[in-house]
Amino acid sequence: MDVVAVALIGVGLAMDAFAVSICKGLAMKKPTLKSILIIGLWFGAFQAIMPTIGFYLGSAMYDTIAAYDHWVAFILLAAIGLNMIREGLSGEEEGVDDSVDFKTMLVLAIATSIDALAVGISLAMTETSIIEPALLIGAITFAISAVGVKAGSAVGSRFGSRAEIAGGIILVAIGAKILLEHLGFL
Repeated sequence: MDVVAVALIGVGLAMDAFAVSICKGLAMKKPTLKSILIIGLWFGAFQAIMPTIGFYLGSAMYDTIAAYDHWVAFILLAAIGLNMIREGLSGEEEGVDDSVDFKTMLVLAIATSIDALAVGISLAMTETSIIEPALLIGAITFAISAVGVKAGSAVGSRFGSRAEIAGGIILVAIGAKILLEHLGFL
């Protein structure tokens, strides 16, 4: 899978973390560099770890599903993307406080990276290495989360749902691209 596609997947996956980071920034009012780095590192690390786990799970199942792997990748990415769009359109905001303690950040990092596990499974279907994609996804999420904390403190949660919708559209588009390439349309 090419770097641009992985970067777009990274941006799409980072949107949940971005929305939570905006809320964290809003709750903090004036976040410190330390809190920005903590939030970015938690979200970035989990967005790198979860697709790696998913990749190895998907690789273990590859022989079983190789004949329809493109459909698996498409369905997983489309389901994640459509769910993100649905959540973005629902208008429901998650209540987030300003805490960056271990327990709080662990729960938030897991919650915002579950989608990345499924993406890792779909990446296993592309017969690519997971190291570079996972590192790129993690780095993108780190940067976007750090920006989200700062943006949240500056402008509030005005763009959270729009970011989630955009991320969902990106994931659906990547899934469609994988399917169309495998079917010979691209």
